[in-house]
Amino acid sequence: MFADPTGVHAGTFTAVFVALYVAHQVGDHWIQSQHQADHKGLPGWPGRIACAAHVTTYTATALLALVFLIAGTGLRLDPWAVGVGLAVSAVSHYIADRRTPLKRIADALGSGRFYALGTPRPGRDDNPSLGTGAYALDQSWHIGWLFVSALLIAA
Repeated sequence: MFADPTGVHAGTFTAVFVALYVAHQVGDHWIQSQHQADHKGLPGWPGRIACAAHVTTYTATALLALVFLIAGTGLRLDPWAVGVGLAVSAVSHYIADRRTPLKRIADALGSGRFYALGTPRPGRDDNPSLGTGAYALDQSWHIGWLFVSALLIAA
């Protein structure tokens, strides 16, 4: 059913992407601790450790979602493909959540002003919300890499 010459099955890809997207929402917003959220972008080892801890729980959430997908549907996935897909997801997630790399990418692509949209003005706390350009770029980065990861897992 709907397999292209590369062997990617459209139904498998769709199911895997949905599972990874759901896991992303849960892992990034519910499973992540406040400590991880507050510290993952800090410079040096404290930031690296907090980010690695977040990525570990995030990736475990994705693996659990895939296990539930398999158990609930009988879908068969290649364990190596799952490992590669989850590794791509984990590495790309770590890169974005360290903050500086994503800001540099946004600046290089001419989106630096959008990245800064909604952040508090220096010395003020005048926009305590999720509605920032940095958050929007972070989430779109993650979802784009989930697409790649789902393709790798479904192949």
